[in-house]
Amino acid sequence: MPRAGDQAGPLAARLAAAAAREAAGDLEAAEDILSAVLMEAPDHPDALHQAALVSFARMRRREAVSRLERAIAAAPGTPLFHRNLCEIQRARGELDSALHHGRTAVALAPHDPGAAYNLCVVHSDRMEIEEAIRLARRAIALDPGMAGAHFELAEGLLLNGRFAEGWEEYEWRFRLPNVAPPLPQTDRPQWDGAPLPGGTVLLIADQGFGDSIQFCRYIPQVARRCARVVVACSIELQPIIRQQSGLAFCFDRWEQAPAFDAYCPLSGLPRVFGTDLPSVPAPVPYVAPPPAKVGPWAARLDGLVPRGMKRVGIVWAGRPTHGNDLNRSMPLEALTPLGEMEGVALISLQMGAAMAQVAHHYGPAPLMNLGAEIADFTDTMAILHLLDHVVAVDTSIVHLAGAMGRPVSVLLPFAPDWRWMRDRDDSPWYPTARLFRQPAPGDWAEPVRRVCAQVARLP
Repeated sequence: MPRAGDQAGPLAARLAAAAAREAAGDLEAAEDILSAVLMEAPDHPDALHQAALVSFARMRRREAVSRLERAIAAAPGTPLFHRNLCEIQRARGELDSALHHGRTAVALAPHDPGAAYNLCVVHSDRMEIEEAIRLARRAIALDPGMAGAHFELAEGLLLNGRFAEGWEEYEWRFRLPNVAPPLPQTDRPQWDGAPLPGGTVLLIADQGFGDSIQFCRYIPQVARRCARVVVACSIELQPIIRQQSGLAFCFDRWEQAPAFDAYCPLSGLPRVFGTDLPSVPAPVPYVAPPPAKVGPWAARLDGLVPRGMKRVGIVWAGRPTHGNDLNRSMPLEALTPLGEMEGVALISLQMGAAMAQVAHHYGPAPLMNLGAEIADFTDTMAILHLLDHVVAVDTSIVHLAGAMGRPVSVLLPFAPDWRWMRDRDDSPWYPTARLFRQPAPGDWAEPVRRVCAQVARLP
């Protein structure tokens, strides 16, 4: 590590320039500056650390680890290096290494809320939920405004079924970095559940398709307290949202919004209604396919699937941009045992780039790829209505099948989203769903084997 002297000023200026290029989003320019610095001072810990962060931002995670390990070798007592290596290793799924560096960072900097937070997330990924909750509370005690720690606390509490406090902490989701507010600036208050006998409440489909399908079940309850209910949601969701009773109006552009007296995100309604495990509203089915779509799809499937075969829909991958997609999605190859079952016809509902994996499917079970023929959720609903069973990873298809009351087997990662909770094979949200969990991170073989056993028992 260079000593302070003639080179300290120029070197610091070059590191500052690299940091400015990184902040501006010009990662290549930042890399060029840092590479030049490291050519001259290959063991400079701050340069190595900064270069590691650029590597991580460029999705070169192995290089990021190598650079940070070199920085730590040069300056082993720097807590920030351990804190960031903890997060990078967690993102790579190297949870033992992440745990080691996270603990080291906390020991070196016990008053750093960021170190406590990063270690909290590692424990969440390891399903050590009580320790994750403890560390989230520690981070909040050190920095009460840390939105990420509040959100991690919410996830842990909800995963453990501690809904009352969990819903309150879940309200911090809109304060997370880079999360847009649920609606344009307004002077209207967030609805607290009080009756509005002459008023209008605006509900907002604020999260992904699956979340909106899950929480739109509350719309009839809102309508019983408010004279007029309007919903802001995407065009894609409207065939589902419009089926909920008590809805007056649905729109997808803010210039179409009517006057309203209060607003609430759909994902905030469980808190408004004080939902706990015994009171989860599960009036399944609350979604059905348009009758006009069922007939044509019935004819299509009858022409594809040999008579007498079980029709099993499959989805193996979610949206690639989802924060946990690396863990929740699988390759189609992982479903090979399902494709080896006699008397089963697999119906692929997979969308997006993962659909291309169908070309490499081989096995006794025929695989019909309908993904390219699905125009919208009305098609998906009609197909789900005609299947004997659905097997899917945690995507909107699971929520749609559950909302329709269709039997669905959900393949869950070792550390699942909070809504699937812990240590149970059923869901209070979807009575027709059965949950099949990884016994260890990345292990899909065991849950797939158990799903095959369930499919074999279908009449």
